[in-house]
Amino acid sequence: MPHSATDFTSLGGVKVTIMGLGLHGGGLESARFFARRGASVTVTDMRDEKTLAPSIEALAGLPVRYVLGRHEMADFSGADIVVKNPAVKSDSPYLSAAHRVETDISVFLAISNSPLVAVTGSKGKSSTASAIYHGFGAAGIPAFLGGNITVSPLTFVEETSADRPVVLELSSWQLADIRGLGVLKPKVALLTSIMPDHMNRYSSMDEYVADKRLIYADQDCSMFTVCNRDQDWGRSFASETRGKVLWYSETETELPGAWLEPAEGAPARGRRGYFAFPEDRAGAPANPEEILPSELLVQGIHQRKNLLAAACALRAMGVDPEAIRGGMASFPGVEHRMEFFAESAGVRWYNDSAATIPQAVAAALLSFDEPPVLITGGTDKNLDFEPVRKEYARAKSIILLAGTGTEKLRTLLDEDGLRYRGPFADLDAAVESAANDARPGDSVILSPGCTSFGMFLHEFDRGRKFKESALRAMRMRESANQKMPI
Repeated sequence: MPHSATDFTSLGGVKVTIMGLGLHGGGLESARFFARRGASVTVTDMRDEKTLAPSIEALAGLPVRYVLGRHEMADFSGADIVVKNPAVKSDSPYLSAAHRVETDISVFLAISNSPLVAVTGSKGKSSTASAIYHGFGAAGIPAFLGGNITVSPLTFVEETSADRPVVLELSSWQLADIRGLGVLKPKVALLTSIMPDHMNRYSSMDEYVADKRLIYADQDCSMFTVCNRDQDWGRSFASETRGKVLWYSETETELPGAWLEPAEGAPARGRRGYFAFPEDRAGAPANPEEILPSELLVQGIHQRKNLLAAACALRAMGVDPEAIRGGMASFPGVEHRMEFFAESAGVRWYNDSAATIPQAVAAALLSFDEPPVLITGGTDKNLDFEPVRKEYARAKSIILLAGTGTEKLRTLLDEDGLRYRGPFADLDAAVESAANDARPGDSVILSPGCTSFGMFLHEFDRGRKFKESALRAMRMRESANQKMPI
């Protein structure tokens, strides 16, 4: 199947079916892209018009036909191009009937003229990709950010150019969708920490990681692959990529790539980061450059490591070390990922709704100097809490949200003698319980360790509703305090 910009320049009369409109922008932007270029566009989704209302409203005025609440085989067998949502499994019988299957990512990569930094991993990829984008901006380099971070790159495809880098966060599903197309050739490919995830979709870790490996599959020796030295998976990636390997590590130093200064030489949460190219032009070891300052806005050693990886990628892209330091120092973090959003009555509130696996909860708990009040739990996706069960004892108190994953967690909490409140099927009740447990100087964090489905549309909906609920609770308490007699 050919993939080039010319495939998408003359679309008058071409029949295009968008499979999965969704609420994250990929289906929406695909529909807009093809409709504006004269294609005959059909959008089909198993969800109904009410659920998809925000995306449908955004397409108002464009000639789009909708088939909602169902799929019809004729819309696939009769289409010239089917554009699938990453969440749709490739073995769908509807896709089997299609003549040609694309995604918003494959279309973008065929058209874009920008140098590319591609980021994948299990956890940390959104924070790392966002930090790279922020670093470009801090250095005065116009750039774009898109992909799995809920911004379709088709929104800015027409503005790409050789002097405007693009940072793409790519999930394992998005990578699987472009397998064998030869369109993903990032100047820098970066892999964050690999952990068990989506085990309801994959039969094994090896199958899951095989999709991650696609991020560097079409690189050549002029490109860089940034790997985690602290994981066996990272060393495995480095052993097979054709790109030049740059490492990042919190435990090893003097690497070709980036590292944190030894823990004994700095406070645990204030370790600087350094970078060195494999060798200078004369063949001698390059002198280390400081690329990560001691003071950061984000919490936790795992976030410090994410920013170290981001700084390493920026250095590989030729950004000045001083500009990188400034950019990392001013990076505010990412919504739904250890996001500090409010303080009231001496209590700080954090939204970590994107923590959808137990290991992410453990990392969140380790980020605080004092035990936080933890709101956690949700829907299961073949999750295993056993490897991090002891970390739940780090919470001052545990508030559970209802869900199938929560039931698995409750068994371990009961065995370990850890008390909890809930499970709550109502978010406001969970927030109120957490607020009752918190005292001045405490932190409250939503870090579910489970998927959001059941109570919420997705993890971003969960995070936004949590923030709204917490802010309502704060206002009510502040109002009640003001009315108390003196």
